[in-house]
Amino acid sequence: MSEPSFETVAIHAGQEPDPATGAVVPPIHQVSTYKQDGVGGLRGGYEYSRSANPTRTALEQNLAALEGGARGLAFASGLAAEDCLLRTVLVPGDHVVIPDDAYGGSFRLFAQVAARWGVEFSVAHTSDPAAVRAALTDRTKAVWVETPSNPLLGITDIAASAAVAHEAGALLVVDNTFASPYLQQPLALGADVVVHSTTKYMGGHSDVVGGALVVADRELGERLAFHQNAMGAVAGPFDAWLVLRGIKTLAVRMDRHSANAARVAHMLDRHARVTHVYYPGLEEHPGHETAAKQMRDFGGMVSFRVEGGEEAAVEVCNRARLFILGESLGGVESLIEHPGRMTHASAAGSPLEVPDDLVRLSVGIESVDDLLADLTQALGG
Repeated sequence: MSEPSFETVAIHAGQEPDPATGAVVPPIHQVSTYKQDGVGGLRGGYEYSRSANPTRTALEQNLAALEGGARGLAFASGLAAEDCLLRTVLVPGDHVVIPDDAYGGSFRLFAQVAARWGVEFSVAHTSDPAAVRAALTDRTKAVWVETPSNPLLGITDIAASAAVAHEAGALLVVDNTFASPYLQQPLALGADVVVHSTTKYMGGHSDVVGGALVVADRELGERLAFHQNAMGAVAGPFDAWLVLRGIKTLAVRMDRHSANAARVAHMLDRHARVTHVYYPGLEEHPGHETAAKQMRDFGGMVSFRVEGGEEAAVEVCNRARLFILGESLGGVESLIEHPGRMTHASAAGSPLEVPDDLVRLSVGIESVDDLLADLTQALGG
């Protein structure tokens, strides 16, 4: 047989029918410890569920297959995954380049946690490889990018960034949360590590919190696995099972998210009260050509700025009815939020501060006509 398609891998990788019963869905191993066949005689390598759990193993194998990586690791949250990565590949005195429009939680981790541990960082416009190169120092150990970025939907050329990072002897880390592995394959483009908040599109139903790392190098995967066990912020078995269930429909959901978001972006682009739309599917987006080259489609996230400033943007969020006012993204239901006061409040006063008239949408898979009608009324007709 030829290599299976993404859709087939999503449903089957790491998920053989249960050998004991034939159940087509792997069971949830809701267990903390395992009987040993004599001292040190582990069945399947399992001794304690912080170290490994069969349900989590299934998810980790699935994640690695989807991203084309050597090793996948599942965590209790996206930030737990990021923290494990930073403490595995960095030591005090090391330096990281981060985006000038990174997710607020990632910025907080760098600025208020890693910095106190002695890790330094510089902010760069990662869409410009020259800006990334200029931010490098002789102590840079990682270049961190989001593409598309959160919340301004910036696009970074992954292959070009990998070349810049590797010239400096640094790792390229790509947060692939907004795209998902269905739309984008960073490891195939030269990245070393992929980060996910599996809470978002991977889980897809707003009912689980989780994170993941997938790496190209098996030795780095072993180092990460050691720290994952030593630090302990692992995905629980039920959470792992929920993410696995979500991944089965990832491809069909992302097709619908992308189609709906494109319609929403084009409507907003024509609306008199909207001053700017951030969506890489629009031809005028500065990263459109790069996104078209490295992504299957443009995803389900749209941000826009509203005429009238901050209070007008907040009013749009409050007037929406079908779009639920809430943080997070990537679920089947549509969400709306004000990044400056919500998801990116931790970036206020920093180089990553977002415009105060910005609204971010996570466009769900409802009827797009209903979504367009809701946004029209929220904008005042």
